Amino acid sequence: MAMTPPPPAPASSAAPAGAHSVFVYGSLMADEVVRTILKRVPPAAPAILPNYHRFNIKGRIYPAILPVESKKVAGMVVIGVTDEELQVLDAFEDVEYTRTRVEISLTDSSEKMLADAYVWTDAEDPNLYGEWDFEEWKKLHMKDFLAMTNGFMQSLEQPEAKTRVETYQSFIQQQEQPASGTQVEG
Repeated sequence: MAMTPPPPAPASSAAPAGAHSVFVYGSLMADEVVRTILKRVPPAAPAILPNYHRFNIKGRIYPAILPVESKKVAGMVVIGVTDEELQVLDAFEDVEYTRTRVEISLTDSSEKMLADAYVWTDAEDPNLYGEWDFEEWKKLHMKDFLAMTNGFMQSLEQPEAKTRVETYQSFIQQQEQPASGTQVEG
């Protein structure tokens, strides 16, 4: 008997249990990163998050979003995320982000829907600046980020798993070992 995949989550907030929609705006826009974390690539569609801004973070290669009036963040909405996958995403995003319910607009249809998004926890963080660029990140950082993410996922399966922040910091330190005197800010 062939199993059919569950239908995409409806746009209403009455989505069935386990069918979450998640707005992604950084490294999770790359299918390779999603596949590493979730072991699959769920359906996704281009989307816009109004009244938010995507920042660079000093000393990090991933972005943060915070509410900023009259700005918008272009990203993707990942549809049909299970409860278990949402828990893995929560662990991946770690304490630096808070999962928040937001209203997004689908780019193709302008249809509005609710989705979860990972918002930077520290709204007063002095390390946030400028505008994070996905295409630049893919060229300069995706390979190393994937290696770090693989390490995090392997660690997550261990009894004493490191947090994603700890995994990231130790990975960066290993990468910079030959350059003595270099220190990662965090």
